[in-house]
Amino acid sequence: MKLSQFKYTLPKDLFAEKPSKLRDEARLLVVDRKTGSIEHKLFKDLINYVDEGDVMVLNNTKVFPALLYGEKEKTGAKITVFLLRELNRESRLWDVIVDPARKIRIGNKLYFGHNDSLIAEVIDNTTSRGRTVRFLFDGTHEEFITTIKSLGHTPLPEDLLRLRNVMPEDAERYQTIYAKNEGAVAAPTAGLHFSRELMKRLEIKDVKVAEVTLHAGLGNFKPIEVEDLTKHRMDSEEMYIDDEACDLINTAKSNGKKICAVGTTSMKVLETAVTIPGKVRPYSGWTNKFIYPPYDFTIADMMVTNFHPSMSSMFIMVSAFAGYDLMMKAYQIAIKEKYKFYTYGDAMLIL
Repeated sequence: MKLSQFKYTLPKDLFAEKPSKLRDEARLLVVDRKTGSIEHKLFKDLINYVDEGDVMVLNNTKVFPALLYGEKEKTGAKITVFLLRELNRESRLWDVIVDPARKIRIGNKLYFGHNDSLIAEVIDNTTSRGRTVRFLFDGTHEEFITTIKSLGHTPLPEDLLRLRNVMPEDAERYQTIYAKNEGAVAAPTAGLHFSRELMKRLEIKDVKVAEVTLHAGLGNFKPIEVEDLTKHRMDSEEMYIDDEACDLINTAKSNGKKICAVGTTSMKVLETAVTIPGKVRPYSGWTNKFIYPPYDFTIADMMVTNFHPSMSSMFIMVSAFAGYDLMMKAYQIAIKEKYKFYTYGDAMLIL
């Protein structure tokens, strides 16, 4: 299929600037692949679509406060630095994205904090906006990370930052309630809708939870620049799935129970860890898996997901899972019914 086939137009008023007041009271569009039916529910109604012994696969990554505001040396020009990944702990080398990029050259020093408590030197250009920087910091790694966290802000997606600034409540709401393994610079947004009350109800119903980790990166938001999807290459992301999660999933599959992938990141972990159809194995490493139609999913029977940007890798993946025609129909109904889209938007359940 071609990239342009995944294009749709979203009215500006459907872009969610803030989350729903209560996590599990976001709207839920329920799409049934077998019947083609589409229903309108609330997220807390998810409990009615799972049974005893079914498994929810949750990505327990924790978002790192990766957004830094600083100044360029001499000129004092305001700059934004988005931390992507640590390249070398001892040398404090990091891959970053800078904005505005045209003013940031190799050799420039960047200053952060009221007393310039953190300084970074640009040592390489990686892409048009990408840079490698070395942080000049005298202290232990733990002290360095503490300093980063004290200066850093919640790394909301760029399209949301164009509409508003980061707010204090984003530190909590741009994080799932079950986040534990720090390393993501983008939240697994489907999981943002789970409340402690809903998790408890799932536990009482004896729905199992398999935790996996995928540290979501900015590559998810990077525009696909090729019309032929077979030529697109995803950025690599670090992921883990352990023996315990694999045993839960494999046992449930063997017993005819349903597996629900919560979000495109969890789905990516499952499809990376497949050995034979219907079985997953422990895996620790990197994945750059790009899923597009036609694709044969063998693990997940259902999926929770948000409403994704036009022509994005996430939208293409959910179209592969639901079926292209049904997904395009569902998105048009969601637009007509004024569902909220993107990071803080409403959710979809694909059965």
